[in-house]
Amino acid sequence: METVSGPAPDGKQGPPPPEGLARHLCQVMGLNQNYTSKVGTAYHVQIEDRGPVVDAVSEAWVRRLNLIVYANYGEPNARIIFGKDLDLPDVRTQEHNRAIERKIQDMANQALQVVEEREARQMRRVQHLLREYHRTKSEEAKREFEEINALYPFVFSRAFLELRQERGGRAGPAEAEAEAIPISIEVEEAPEAAAVAEVEYPLDSALREQVLEIERVAVELAQDVDALKAQGRADDILLHSCRKLLARARENLLKRDSADFASRRLEVTRTSLVTAWRQVRALLLRQT
Repeated sequence: METVSGPAPDGKQGPPPPEGLARHLCQVMGLNQNYTSKVGTAYHVQIEDRGPVVDAVSEAWVRRLNLIVYANYGEPNARIIFGKDLDLPDVRTQEHNRAIERKIQDMANQALQVVEEREARQMRRVQHLLREYHRTKSEEAKREFEEINALYPFVFSRAFLELRQERGGRAGPAEAEAEAIPISIEVEEAPEAAAVAEVEYPLDSALREQVLEIERVAVELAQDVDALKAQGRADDILLHSCRKLLARARENLLKRDSADFASRRLEVTRTSLVTAWRQVRALLLRQT
């Protein structure tokens, strides 16, 4: 049984681990699953049980599961379109290991749902762009739907086919006919047709870890701010500052930069979020 404290990710000595099984016995088999979406895009779902780790922000032991979803798996334009770290209690028992195995399967099922929902949003966006281009000949709309076509040709083809079927026509090659074929523009656009910025997680593991940590801290900060507000203890300045900080963090996660610049930008974003979260958490835990 472990009785010594473990190292935190930043190299500092972490808190003592909980009682129970040794750390190396608290790690179950992960999951690697190929998946083809309804429209035909190849995906790969990867889930890893990283076992007990010291969270660098809360400085507490957690049981961390890491999820990554690759799109266009096996192709030159493969990319990570979804990532998530799930922190669970660090309970060091065989029963908890079995619960972790079930949680991994649940995460895999949820990931497939995320994939299909994401492609549905992309299809609505493509249809919106095609209607807009037919109506306005907007070069910006053309560039965007051509980019989607290059990255996700199956999504584009299905979206184009559905538009053709709305008019009762036959679908030809989407790439060649997108500009020439009349597309119905009388259909009212759904709110989901608006551009939705999606985080694309870096293939570089170090950068990806920074993105995932920023997302974890952002969720914690937002939840704690809401809790403080519910207690009537959050002033307007604090609320405004946190909203602005969270919005800036989201904006930074959507930027595309060189690896060196992205690393510096992400580190600044992380530091700002962690500082704000610790201040809010201190207020939340302070006795009234």
